[in-house]
Parts: sequence; structure tokens; C-alpha cells
Amino acid sequence: MSDQPTGGGAATERLGGTAEDERLVKTSLLRKLLRRPELGAVAGTILVFAFFGVVADDTGMWSARGIISFLEVSAQLGILASAVALLIISGEFDLSVGSMVGAAGMVVAISSTELGWPMWVCILLAFAFSLSVGFLNGLLVVKTGVPSFVVTLAGLFVLRGATLGIARAITNRTQIPGLRDLSEGDWLVPIFNSEIFQFAFTWMAEVGWIQTYRSGKPEVVGLPVEVLWWLGLTALATWILLRTSFGNWIFATGGAKEAARNLGVPVDRVKIILFMATSGAAGLFAVVQVMDTGSADTLRGLLKEFEAIIAVVVGGTLLAGGYGSAIGGMFGALIFGTVSLGIFFTGVDSDWFKAFVGISLLIAVLFNNYIRRKVTQVRQ
Repeated sequence: MSDQPTGGGAATERLGGTAEDERLVKTSLLRKLLRRPELGAVAGTILVFAFFGVVADDTGMWSARGIISFLEVSAQLGILASAVALLIISGEFDLSVGSMVGAAGMVVAISSTELGWPMWVCILLAFAFSLSVGFLNGLLVVKTGVPSFVVTLAGLFVLRGATLGIARAITNRTQIPGLRDLSEGDWLVPIFNSEIFQFAFTWMAEVGWIQTYRSGKPEVVGLPVEVLWWLGLTALATWILLRTSFGNWIFATGGAKEAARNLGVPVDRVKIILFMATSGAAGLFAVVQVMDTGSADTLRGLLKEFEAIIAVVVGGTLLAGGYGSAIGGMFGALIFGTVSLGIFFTGVDSDWFKAFVGISLLIAVLFNNYIRRKVTQVRQ
């Protein structure tokens, strides 16, 4: 199977009765670009950057602190999008990831504040909980045949309701602060909450590339580690899709499930693993957010499941499955992060961000349908 299922068959019949490998047929640069799922998201990113480069030029958005701010927002959504992209390519949805963010965060908070466990144990417990719920979601989908939309929609309400109920029953509140003090000195916490490449930011401050305080300390001391998680997970997901047999199984499962099953693809196993991946990504999102803010909230992650899906769709992944890329999801998340902070810096009512989300989804679906038709024409 090719890197992505957009290249057609291995040979075509010609008039003279000979066959020619279509990989030897020269194609134009435009057609090559049209085959890339992330084309629209890359173009959208350029347009968004250009727009806010003009309207937010003097607002501080493009200062070091401003850039780090929208990269943090993009990174957190991008962590979800990297896993959600693979799941949607396989033809499934997980609407419970937003509720999982709140639930996993409360697992960390309650186990550390009420039970007094070390923070590293609480973090590992949150991941174990997330992966278990993902396994259960996947198992229910493959064993019952109930659409994943329905199974995970139920999971959305069960997780959110159970998180609220348990948090109130144990702590009598829905927000738990004070986690920053409990995490100090823990060996595992810096993996999820630290600033990297500090030497580079110190050097940029010395040469005047970024602003400094009067003491000479850089305004931004490093790159938040969640940005590295975002880029790393996107790279891993891309490698899986384009360079492994499992990636071929993902495309085959989303493109033609029964045909893939008949060819020996372990469809059920693929789906369960991908549900665990999305739930695990939600757990990572929760841990990063809890460590960053020093608190947990039962309402964290609200609507993030839809934002992640939209970011992936904006990135060129088809809702029908069988076509897409993790890189596109990365650019989709970057667009969302840039717009959400751009609206803040320009002083526009933040309610307009929700309108932008809806319009983005509609445009992305229409554009993806157009690209899909073009790709089909290229095959013929």
C-alpha cells in the first residue's frame, strides 16, 4: 500500500494492450499538491498569520510572549488532534475526549490532595485510567457494532457526570487548587511542565531579539514543553501513517473495513488501539494543563472533543475516513490557537471565536469535498 491511499492502482491498461505503472506517469505540481490532505490547512495558516500580522501588528501578539501564548494553546489542542486524526482516518470518532480531560485532571488532584500519594504516582494513575476508558470505548464499538458516535457520546456524559459527582462527594467542590506545591521536586513533573531551550532564549535576549526585564532576564525564559509534546506526537503519528504497516491498516480500515478484514487486517485491534490513543492523548492534555495551572477543574476540556475534530477536518482529514494526515491536524490546531489569541489581542469579543469555529468547519468540509473530487479525477 502507498503512503496514503491517493495514488490509485499499480497499473493501467493502454490502447496497445500494454500496461504502464502509473507511478512512472508524470504529474503536474498542482496535482501533486492536490493529493496532499494538509494543503488547505497550510494555506489557511498562511492567511491567518498574514491577517493578524496586519491587524495585530502593534498589540504585542508577535512579541516573544505573544507567540509563546498562542503556541501553548495550539500545542494543547494539537496533542489531542494528533491522536484524533488517526482515529478519524480509521473511520471512527471519540466524543468523550473532552470529558476525559476533566476526569483525568481530577484523578491527579484527588489522589494527590485527598490520598496524599506522590505526584508521579497520581500522574501514572491518570494515564492508566485514560487508557482503560479508551480500551472500553474501543471494545464496546467493535463487539456491539454500535456506532462510535453513540458509544463515545454516552461516554461524554458518563465521564462528565461521574467526575462532577465524585469530586463533590469527596471534596465538596468542583475545583481543587494547591497542586503546584505538591508537585515541587517530583521527578516526573518536569516532563509535563517545564521550559526547554532556555539557553537559546537567554542568547536571543542578549542579542536583542526578544525583550528583557530591567534586570536583564528574558521576558520569555524558554519554550513550554507541551510544544515539544505536540511536535513529537505529530511526527510519531505521521511516521506511523506513512512508514509502517499499522499506518496502512489505519487507512485500509477507514477506506474499506470489510475488504481490509478479508485481506487479513486486524480491524478490531486497530480500532481499539486508536481509541486508547485518543483517550491517552486526553490524559496527557489533562496532566499538562493541571501541572501548568496548579489546579484541577471538573469542567476542564469542555467542547475540546469538537475543537479537536474540527482541527483535524480543517487539516484535510475526511470525516468518512480513509484519507487524511496528522500534519494537517497540527496546522489546524495552529490556526485555532492563533485565532483564539489573535481575537484576545485585538480586543474582539471572544464569542466570535465560536462563530469562527463553525465557519471553519463548513469551509473545511466543502474544500475537502472539492479536493476529494480532484483526487478522484487524478486517479481516473
